[in-house]
Amino acid sequence: MVYDDFDRFLSEFEEPDDDGARPRPRSHARGGGVSEFPDTDAVGSGSDAASAPAHVPAAAPRRTPAPYNRAVRALTALLWLATLVILAVMVLRMTPNWLDGRRYIPIAVAFVPWMAVLSAIVLAIALAIRKRALAVVSVVCLLVQLCWHVGYLYPREALSPAARAAVQSAQVDTTDRYARIMTLNTKNGCADAEQIVRTVRDEHVEVLALQEVSADLVDRLNAAGIREVLPYATVASPAANDNGGVNGLWSAAPMSDATGDLIPIEASSIPAASIDFGGTAIRFGSVHPFSPRPSNQGLWDRGLGAISQLRGDEHTFVLMGDFNATWDHASFRYLLGDRFVDSGENAGEWFHMTYPANKTLFGVIPVPAAVEIDHIVHDRGVVVGDLDTVSIAGSDHKALLGTLEVPGE
Repeated sequence: MVYDDFDRFLSEFEEPDDDGARPRPRSHARGGGVSEFPDTDAVGSGSDAASAPAHVPAAAPRRTPAPYNRAVRALTALLWLATLVILAVMVLRMTPNWLDGRRYIPIAVAFVPWMAVLSAIVLAIALAIRKRALAVVSVVCLLVQLCWHVGYLYPREALSPAARAAVQSAQVDTTDRYARIMTLNTKNGCADAEQIVRTVRDEHVEVLALQEVSADLVDRLNAAGIREVLPYATVASPAANDNGGVNGLWSAAPMSDATGDLIPIEASSIPAASIDFGGTAIRFGSVHPFSPRPSNQGLWDRGLGAISQLRGDEHTFVLMGDFNATWDHASFRYLLGDRFVDSGENAGEWFHMTYPANKTLFGVIPVPAAVEIDHIVHDRGVVVGDLDTVSIAGSDHKALLGTLEVPGE
């Protein structure tokens, strides 16, 4: 027994094997006795069977590197912050029309369509890093925004093949029921008059609405030959409430019941005139309420509210211009009511962003148009489609064009 104890003591000082594990001491039997430490080279009672496998320590659980975890946590926090911004803008979009003109609410709401893009980005990243709650919230945001803008994706009305064929003809026919129409904010009359006239010719435009018109621009338009293609016009007279200039209308067909001041409004006066389309009179107006900057507090929503009076008028209207509002503004939707429609939201042809135009960042990087504030608003009795935008030099808006079809009676 003394030998056994000494052998056990020595085994504690043996060098470890190559795999780092300390070898077990071998058993030593004296006089047929059995040691407390069985021989690992034998199984059972001292047989020459194969040795039992040596004990291998269990591998430590694999851990994700700490820097990666920190990066994911930071990214998740950033995504939640972006989602909170999206939700805040969506809540502002639901502000009623008597509140949506307050301070910076109209400016924030103008960018609602871009919240869908941001929601899609957040959703993609949330799925990649397996953040289920964040992904679910993003899906809900996307679905709500798609419901709000379904008219930009699915057409409620469509132009007839006859309308599309008629406006492509090089020879303008002012006796039919179709016309190419165009609106442009000329930025204090600084727009290129020659390009405006050239666009009218190239697009076979029959009715043109301009905003922020100056006397100098009218002279330049006449010099560029506007009267050769659109010989009839009505231009509002300058007034104290003018918003960057006056509004004007030009037409290829004769006008009737023309006026330079359609309704009382705290903005540039609305020139209007009726034009015959195959026996149906359509009353056109060129509109431009004030922008919703904080310095114009109250003027913006009052201007839109004034235009909404036309819902009770007996004429069939097509109102074109810089409304300084998007479909997402409650005051704009209130203006439409259940009578008027916005051609952009009705045609199912996606968005036609018109502002800003001809802008660069640091004088080098082009800034894309980001909001749709120029519109063709019309009665439900007519159809407007095949919308398009054109950049006009000198203006900070794009021109908006569309094809008008007046159904026969």
